[in-house]
Amino acid sequence: MSGFSAEWLALREQHDVRARNAAVFDAVVLWSSGKSSLDIVDLACGTGSTLRFLAPRLKSKQSWRLTDNDRALLARAAKTSLPPGVVSTTVSLDLNRKLEEALTGTVDLVTTSALLDLVSEDWLRQLARKLAARSAPVYAALSYDGRIEIEPVHSLDAAVIAAVNAHQRRDKGFGPALGPLAASSAIAQFESLGYDVIQGGSDWVTDSQDRDFQMEILAGWASAARELGGLPLADIDGWAAWRRDAVAAGRSSIRVGHVDFFAHPTAIR
Repeated sequence: MSGFSAEWLALREQHDVRARNAAVFDAVVLWSSGKSSLDIVDLACGTGSTLRFLAPRLKSKQSWRLTDNDRALLARAAKTSLPPGVVSTTVSLDLNRKLEEALTGTVDLVTTSALLDLVSEDWLRQLARKLAARSAPVYAALSYDGRIEIEPVHSLDAAVIAAVNAHQRRDKGFGPALGPLAASSAIAQFESLGYDVIQGGSDWVTDSQDRDFQMEILAGWASAARELGGLPLADIDGWAAWRRDAVAAGRSSIRVGHVDFFAHPTAIR
């Protein structure tokens, strides 16, 4: 799996929190109400952002198993300050090869954020079938869906966005990635297995106050376009410089489309 820096994860966390779909996480909270305790597995936990977001909002006692292949990120996740009644452990493993190991023991809920657009259709099918066999629900947040809107408009925007979306389909360590198709594919998979799904948009929406975040997003897009190789490097560099100037001048806004969903077996209420 391709890694993410702790610095990038820290920068995006506040924007992820702001973007998370309220109706979807409210459905998770409602589902959990009345349950005295929960065993939760967080897949590709990074530094623990899902734990920090969700744990204080659930009233049950919670035992979290945080899984990731990056030991440095796991070390940061292990230092997360936890609410009363919440405990966590970290597990270092490769989710591509050891998904079954991640799901051993009691699993009342699986969570993940910004993972599904990195995985292949085959891996996603395995996940859905393993969770269905356990009658386990899943809260999957912040899957990129291919929608990008940028102001002000530049003539190269459409070409760069197309390159970004094509790059998203490259292998990220799980086989050919679903990229923008991840959320719709996952929802269809779980519905075919008898799950009810609550879904909603969780777009990043940035403005002139979010300069550092915009700069990182734009740098990532330019890098993806360069790696893909379909556009002249001089054009990409010119586009990136123009975009950076717009951000620095406080004239830039960016919307990046994401989808959240909560899927639970029909019999679970």
